[in-house]
Amino acid sequence: MTESNKQIVAVGKNIQDKAALIWNVANTLFGAFKPHEYGLVILPMVVIKRFHDCLLPKREDVLKTYKKVQHLAVKDGFLKDAAGYQFYNTSRFTFETLKADPENINDNFRAYINGFSDNVQDILTRMDFNAQINRMEEGGLLYQVIVDFCSEKAYMGPDKISAVDMGYIFENLVQRFSESYNEEAGAHFTSRDIIYLMCDLLVEGDSNAFNNDGITKTVYDMTMGTSQMLTCMEERLRQLDADADITLFGQEFNPFTFGIAKADMLIRGGDPDNMQFGDTLSDDKFSGYEFDYIISNPPFGIDWKREATAVEAEHKRGTAGRFAPGLPAKSDGQMLFLMNGLAKLKSEGRMAIIQNGSSCLREMQAQDSLRSVGIS
Repeated sequence: MTESNKQIVAVGKNIQDKAALIWNVANTLFGAFKPHEYGLVILPMVVIKRFHDCLLPKREDVLKTYKKVQHLAVKDGFLKDAAGYQFYNTSRFTFETLKADPENINDNFRAYINGFSDNVQDILTRMDFNAQINRMEEGGLLYQVIVDFCSEKAYMGPDKISAVDMGYIFENLVQRFSESYNEEAGAHFTSRDIIYLMCDLLVEGDSNAFNNDGITKTVYDMTMGTSQMLTCMEERLRQLDADADITLFGQEFNPFTFGIAKADMLIRGGDPDNMQFGDTLSDDKFSGYEFDYIISNPPFGIDWKREATAVEAEHKRGTAGRFAPGLPAKSDGQMLFLMNGLAKLKSEGRMAIIQNGSSCLREMQAQDSLRSVGIS
C-alpha cells in the first residue's frame, strides 16, 4: 500500500471513530427518544459544538466587542470581525460553564443558544431544535447531553478537524441517521470516490478552466445535501490553482442536511446566502442564474405530483423558464432535475449529474416510437 493510500485509510478510520463516538451520545437519549429520532438531537448538537469550538479562541474578544457595540443598530460586522468568522455568539456561557451549573442547565443552555448570530439561529430553526430541547428538558436529559459533548474526544475545533474532515464526519452521521430511519443512505449523501470522479470529469479537458488570471468559476448543486459535492469541486479546482476564485451555490429541501451545508459554508468563510433552502423543482432559488459547473446527485424514482402546479406554470413560460422542451411523465421527477441543470448551464458550462437508467430508457423508448411512425 502506498504512503498516500495509508494516509487515506488512516483519515477514514479517524473520521469513523469520531462519528461513532459522537453517535454514542444517543445512549443518553434512550427512552425519551426512539432510535430513529436520535439524529434529531445529535445532528444539531454537532453543528452547535462545531460552532462552539471554532469560536472558543476569540470568545473574550467577541464579548469585549459586544459590550462596546451592543447599543448600535448595526453591530454584526464588528462582532464577525472579532470572532474571525461570519457568525458569533455573545452569550457568557461555554459548554464547560454550562456543565459547571447543572441546576440551571435549562435556562443557561437556552441563553447560550440565543446568543448566536441570526444566521446560526436560522439553521437551528430549520432543524426544529427548540422542540428537541423541550423534549430533553422534560426527560431530564439535557445536562447529560452537554456533559457528553464536553468530552475531550468530542472536541471539534478547526485546529484538530479540518473543514473537509468535518464534512466526512457529517456524512457519516447523516448515514447513521438515514439507516436508523430505514432510508437509503444514498438519498442524502454520495460516496466520496464517486464525487471525486465527477469533479475530475468536469475539469479534465475543460479548455475554459483557466483564463489569463487563473481560475474563476461558479459551481452549483441543485440537490446539495450536506454540500460535500461543492466542497470537493472547490478542493479540486484549488489543487490546480491555489488562488482560484470559486463561488459555490446550492439548494436543499431536507432541513437537516441544509443546516449542515450552511454551517459548513459559514465556517469555511464562503457566502452562506448562496446556500438556499427549498424544493428546487417548485421553488427555484436561483432563477436567472447560469453556472460554469453543475454537479449533482438528484433523487431517483420520485414523482413530481407535489410540484405539479408550479412546474406546469413554469413550462407555460416557454424559454423564459426551465422546462420549455416539454414535461416528462409525472413519475419522472429525475428528468426535471436534468432539465433544471441544462437550463442553468452557461454556454460553455459543464455538468456532471448522477442518473439511473430510467431517463436514458425513456429517451430510447421515445426514439423507437418516433421511428415506428416514420419519423427519424
